[in-house]
Amino acid sequence: MAFILAFDQGTTSSRSMVFDHDGRSVKLSQKPHRQIYPQPGWVEHDPVEIWQAQIYTATEAIREFPKKAIRAVGITNQRETTVIWERDTGLPIYDAIVWQDRRTAAFCDKIKAEHANEIKHKTGLEVDAYFSASKVNWLLNNIPGARERAEDGELAFGTIDSWLVWKLTNGREHVTDVSNASRTMLFNINSLEWDNELLSLFDVPKAILPEIRSSSEVYGAIEVPEELSGITIGGIAGDQQAALFGQTCFLPGSVKNTYGTGCFMLQNTGDSPATPSAQILSTVGWKIGRQTTYAIEGSVFIGGAVVEWLRDGLKIIKSSSEAEELANSVDDSAGVYFVPAFSGLGTPHWDQDARGLIIGLTRSTSRAHIAKAAIRSIAFQTADLLDALCSTSGVGLHELRVDGGAARNDSLLQFQADILQLPVVRPEVTETTALGAAYLAGLAVGFWSSTADLEDHWTIERRFVPLIEASESDELRERWKDAVGRSLRWHK
Repeated sequence: MAFILAFDQGTTSSRSMVFDHDGRSVKLSQKPHRQIYPQPGWVEHDPVEIWQAQIYTATEAIREFPKKAIRAVGITNQRETTVIWERDTGLPIYDAIVWQDRRTAAFCDKIKAEHANEIKHKTGLEVDAYFSASKVNWLLNNIPGARERAEDGELAFGTIDSWLVWKLTNGREHVTDVSNASRTMLFNINSLEWDNELLSLFDVPKAILPEIRSSSEVYGAIEVPEELSGITIGGIAGDQQAALFGQTCFLPGSVKNTYGTGCFMLQNTGDSPATPSAQILSTVGWKIGRQTTYAIEGSVFIGGAVVEWLRDGLKIIKSSSEAEELANSVDDSAGVYFVPAFSGLGTPHWDQDARGLIIGLTRSTSRAHIAKAAIRSIAFQTADLLDALCSTSGVGLHELRVDGGAARNDSLLQFQADILQLPVVRPEVTETTALGAAYLAGLAVGFWSSTADLEDHWTIERRFVPLIEASESDELRERWKDAVGRSLRWHK
């Protein structure tokens, strides 16, 4: 027997999953990590805690297997989250600045005013604090001595994939793949290289950057910890690109939506980057051998995280699993709409100054109605994503493939199908982010022979079809758009 191990380092937890040749998960270990909020709008993680949690889950996941049975490790990660560490000690100079963090919003506004079109053409991205470039700039300018040390080659920058590979190889490999590089706003998706003009614009020295590699190749062998030593690292991809790959969206036009902390919808656009619109990002999907696959993407900053807020902020539930039961205790939201713009709004608005609101409250509003509105907000935002995506690509869909933690919520997916007026398809394996990382690693070591081999393993668990009329869907969405309009440009 042989298996592939996948590291899925996410925004709220680290997971390790073992997959067999049929693409089935045979073991899962998960460990959460702290969310650090030093100031309003700031979000940080402890990189050392992430490393320790990832190693803990990995050793737990393979405990029942002989090490030689693990053919390779694939890594997928929360994207854009930024770490800078010392090359000689391997210690971070500051906490990781998370993709949700808004501390650089004002800096990005200044850059955007003068260079938005140039940056969009090179990177496919909207100028926003979401991406890594402004975070790197902040760290170099605000940590004493950091800029001088970076220019002298003493420091290394990376997204979480680079951090993990550096630690796993005991500092031998400082690498990233094209999918993660394409989310930094320092990478030219046309030339597939770090861009000197962008580096100058964001004042980032080239000496701190990782080497850019493909998404499926042998990067090296693990040295630390001993329990994993000798296992090949064979795949790297940002979490959303990994999910697109795990959903076997190999044909141009195919689409997936991942319901995680945020919601991210990607569409395969083939072997050349699409022209990004004002609403939609163009990005690198993956690179295998010499073949690069591109995608367009829409992003929702707060998806499943709205349920965490019900638990940790509003405290109307004790655990995230209670949310579906509470929401299902009422037939509808009784006119309540919830716009979870805690970190601004992404696609299609890209408004850093939007803020969250709950509207339509009356004396009869209950916590169940608020929970219903919160869960429905995930579906409404996804519908907005799909409209923008299809408008940009010009490709209509016959179904939407879904995955991620919240994709286990039947009532959410039924409401999603209702307001989209489109079938929503849930595969048997909903953890397609980890599965995509496993697939990429497995291809690198010959565990799977081709993408055609992978397609044979993708199977449908349930198909949700619309149960309401189009007119009712239109009415619900119009009210949603009205609520969103009231949240825009609030924080000035």
